[in-house]
Amino acid sequence: MTRRTQFRTDNRRTAIANEAARIIQEQGLASFRSAKDKAAERLGLATGSTRLPSNEEIEQALTERNRIFRGDDHPALLAELRRAAVAIMRALEIYNARLVGPVLNGTATDFSSIDLHLFSDLPETIGVTLDVLGCAHHSIQLRHQFRRGEAEQFPGYRFRTLDFDCTASVFSIKQRRRSPLSPIDGKPMPRAGIQEVEALQG
Repeated sequence: MTRRTQFRTDNRRTAIANEAARIIQEQGLASFRSAKDKAAERLGLATGSTRLPSNEEIEQALTERNRIFRGDDHPALLAELRRAAVAIMRALEIYNARLVGPVLNGTATDFSSIDLHLFSDLPETIGVTLDVLGCAHHSIQLRHQFRRGEAEQFPGYRFRTLDFDCTASVFSIKQRRRSPLSPIDGKPMPRAGIQEVEALQG
């Protein structure tokens, strides 16, 4: 590949990453893959002939967009989401609630849900607890990988409380010490307990 071709390829990747980040930030599209495809289409770049940016590049572009276009508003949004996350985690403390995803890593947008990992060998009891807490909810199935290329289905819940949408994946108790792989970088997904999330708020 010539230097000029490499430069052109890099520019296309950057353009797609920036457009995908804009779509995620402004439209709330959660799937990085869908955002990349949509960005390439909008830019008139065929995905088959263009090397798409990695999820890490999208996340970096999203971080930069939040810094540039949200300015002082973004830290306030993160603080509000994290305060709500702590309150929800306390209510679900019996399930060793852990925060994951955009609210933890700081890339959350106005559309982001509070993503949790809960641990129970009887997932249906979490639904009962949500009923007791007065949280309308519905059960879902979520895909996670503990090994590359081997996605598994896990039970979960979507619910709304404190004016925020929440998504909870439910793992067995023995999986507390082993985190699934992040769809961003393929490494074990960072998890944070209540005290760790409180520490992020200073």
